[in-house]
Amino acid sequence: MAEAASPAALQSLIVEKLVGATGATDKVMGASRSLAIRAVPLISKSINEGLTDPVDFTLKSVEVARIADIRPPAGGHHAMTIAPSAISADALLLLIDADAIAIFVSALFGADPDMPPVPIERDLSPTELALVNMVFHQIATAVNGTGARSLDIRFPIPPAITGDELQKQLLRDGPAAKLVFEISTSKSRGTLVLFMPHRVLLSHRAERPGVADRAVAAKWGAHFGEEIMRSVVRLDAAIPMAPMTLGELAALQVGQVIEMPKMAQAETRLSAKNKMLFVCEFGKLGANYTVRVRHPYDAGQQFIDGLFPG
Repeated sequence: MAEAASPAALQSLIVEKLVGATGATDKVMGASRSLAIRAVPLISKSINEGLTDPVDFTLKSVEVARIADIRPPAGGHHAMTIAPSAISADALLLLIDADAIAIFVSALFGADPDMPPVPIERDLSPTELALVNMVFHQIATAVNGTGARSLDIRFPIPPAITGDELQKQLLRDGPAAKLVFEISTSKSRGTLVLFMPHRVLLSHRAERPGVADRAVAAKWGAHFGEEIMRSVVRLDAAIPMAPMTLGELAALQVGQVIEMPKMAQAETRLSAKNKMLFVCEFGKLGANYTVRVRHPYDAGQQFIDGLFPG
């Protein structure tokens, strides 16, 4: 709360709400175009691999908008999903209109490519929604990317919503990049719109001084792990003794001999840093005492054996 009330934090919040994460629309537009250039070929390829007839997937425009602008007018037959990421609950918003859905349905089920698809003028069917979910998943996968610049979108993305459920969906209002795509054939055209908050887009796509490259971080992590594996630890071998009452323990005297259980040598426990590791067999090799590892220590089995000592 104190941090949110500070002047710097309030200024940052107001700027983010009004004009975006930085207020620099040129940076947003540049990052948006870079994202589209990278993702469009991947989207087009992955979508068309599952269709009987190819469709064109092209970028029509890149705009600065508000997240709330994604909600379509009531009465249409759109479908939408909102995919979260590691840093945002609404990292990626996708909206597809009924014309684009009809194109995908026709292309998937082998309709005559020389005929325009049948318009969708009713609520979307379960089959149509399943197809939309497949398209949304492929788009989200392509946009997400891999490696150090991945958006860290959480998969599987939520199922598409439509109709009244779409109109009731709560949307956080804030600045976003809006990418408008056209899905088309020679006979028909539809629209798919992608919204992404500025802070999500810029946090992964823009150059950020002081942020370590993930590949470098992974390399250092592996190196650090190797150094840890070279660390020297002390091993302790303990031979379990017979149970004894507190009274008997209090009566022990110096020089008193305590009898070991019959199988004590075969139940020697090897530990490091007070953590039990292995059950071993105590022995001797020449002038040196030894332990031979029998099997890893199983705390669960040890507990059961303690319940049924016989």
